[in-house]
Order: sequence, then structure tokens, then C-alpha cells
Amino acid sequence: MGTQQILMIVLSVIIVGVAVSVGIQMFNTQRDSSTTQAIAADLQNYGANLVAFAQTPASMGGAQGATSAPGAASAAAWLGWSGVTNTNNNATYTLTSSGFTYTITSSAANIANGSTVVVDASATNPTPVVTINNTSSE
Repeated sequence: MGTQQILMIVLSVIIVGVAVSVGIQMFNTQRDSSTTQAIAADLQNYGANLVAFAQTPASMGGAQGATSAPGAASAAAWLGWSGVTNTNNNATYTLTSSGFTYTITSSAANIANGSTVVVDASATNPTPVVTINNTSSE
């Protein structure tokens, strides 16, 4: 083989290697974006259900008109969770409460750690406020 042929082979291998690495990076970026969107959809759904919990009378298992704030376990039962944590294909979600304010924090294995939904479901607030925060470092 001549020097030019070897140079062309080496150049071809380098170009193919770069193309493969760029393709892998593009795939990982799309996967992370899809996971983040799925977690956001889950948090919006849980937030809407917590708003329903806040607006349901205490006599029906909700928080409206309750003399003391129902704890995280009551809200988790309303969401259909078996405890204060719930895991699906997207992430693990943890529900905490402070008074009538409920916070759901997501934790994914690969991305979006720290995304939260906060629902202020106070009995004095007729319209619960839902806030979704993405505090992840990625």
C-alpha cells in the first residue's frame, strides 16, 4: 500500500469515529429531554390531583375545611400511592407536607434530579397555587 492509501484509511476511520460519537451524544440528549418532559407531565398530573385534594371537603377525605392539615400520608392515599413515595418508569417521587403545603420531589436515576411540584393547599386559600420548579443541575 502506498502512503496515500494508508492516509485515506486513517482519515476514514477518524471521520467514522467522530460520526459515531456525535450520534451517541445526540441519542443521549434526546433520551434526557424525553425523560425530563415525562417527569414534568407526571408532576403536573400529581399537582392537579393535589389541587382536587385541597378542594374536596374534609368529610370526603380532602383538605378543604379541615381543622388541621392532613398529612402527607393522607395526600398520598388520595393520589393512589401506597406510601409517601411512588416509583414509575420515569422517576421516584416523594411527597412531603408542611401545614397545608404539599411538595412532591422527583428523583430520576440519570437526569432531572431535584424537580419539584409545590401545591399550596391551605384552607384559607380558595385557589391552590401549583408551582413546578426544576432545580436540577443538568
